[in-house]
Amino acid sequence: MSSPRNALIKKIDWYIIGKFLSTFFFAIMILAVISCVIDYSEKVDNIVQKKAPFLVVLNYYKNFVPHITALLFPLFIFIATIFFTSKLAYKSEIIAILSSGVSFQRFLRPYFIGGGFLCLVSLLANHWVIPIANKQRVAFEDKYINDGNYIYPGENVHLGISKDAFIYIQSFNFASGTGSHFTAEKMKGNILAEKLMAEVINYDSVKKIWILHNVVIRRNDTLKESITTLPELSLNYPFKPADLNHNEAQKEGLTTPELNRFIETETLRGRENLNFFYVEKHRRTAQPFAGLILTVIGACIASRKIRGGGGLHLALGIAISAIYIMLMQLSTTFSTKSSLNPMIAVWIPNLIFAGVAWVLYKRQVK
Repeated sequence: MSSPRNALIKKIDWYIIGKFLSTFFFAIMILAVISCVIDYSEKVDNIVQKKAPFLVVLNYYKNFVPHITALLFPLFIFIATIFFTSKLAYKSEIIAILSSGVSFQRFLRPYFIGGGFLCLVSLLANHWVIPIANKQRVAFEDKYINDGNYIYPGENVHLGISKDAFIYIQSFNFASGTGSHFTAEKMKGNILAEKLMAEVINYDSVKKIWILHNVVIRRNDTLKESITTLPELSLNYPFKPADLNHNEAQKEGLTTPELNRFIETETLRGRENLNFFYVEKHRRTAQPFAGLILTVIGACIASRKIRGGGGLHLALGIAISAIYIMLMQLSTTFSTKSSLNPMIAVWIPNLIFAGVAWVLYKRQVK
């Protein structure tokens, strides 16, 4: 049996881990309460006007808390680390620990354990738990807060419905299930075999079919071309109104396996600019590791007892947090609006801050 002296986790480690986790969860709890109050004050008029049941509202905020918590998860790990570490430094507890012969590398062990635990929790939550909560949260907002569900989200919708068939709709109203200036094209190799055009298209949600009005069909068999006009035509196209939705917010309500299947399907359909969804996919993994990196940075910054105490450490932490948010926003914008690889865009801030963590760590070791 290993002696207490050689134990992997000693009392001092449990002490630091306890301080770390208790400070983090307390900060998250305060954030959740404040966020719920602010959000309710913004939505109360719609909630009262549309007579949302109390239990439904309560369920909404049950799902809202994981959403807002995940949004600021790494930053609150960082601030919590700085806050409790600066208190340890101010009371000279860190000096006493290091003076007893403990190396700074050994001193960081409980930070890695606590940060690693939170990183694992965040990974599991980001990929499975939070998307489920977001799906219910968005459904509530669509019903009680927004003015209808997916009304006029955009125009010029292009969609591939099979390997050699494509559709185009100039505009679509998701509230009424009606679109205008519809075109369907069938290819035969490199030749356009059929082109169907309709002024108006309606979706019959009962029969699950599309009804086309004022239809013109042009067929080409390479030898001759024919034109057919019809006042109305019913067709069973393999897509639904939901498949036309360009609302990128829907990515938040998909678990990672569902998101992967969605990306695969939309790629086959020829949807343009799927970077919003790729960014969301990679962000779910990158964000928890950002918390671990920021934990090391926070421990290195706040472990020194300096004039100004915890206030200066906290101000520095907030400044670094702002820089992190700015870098994340900048890199993801380059991906969604330009051609930057989504994985690289999401991991750029982590790589930069990992370098900062390494420099600060080496300075502390010296």
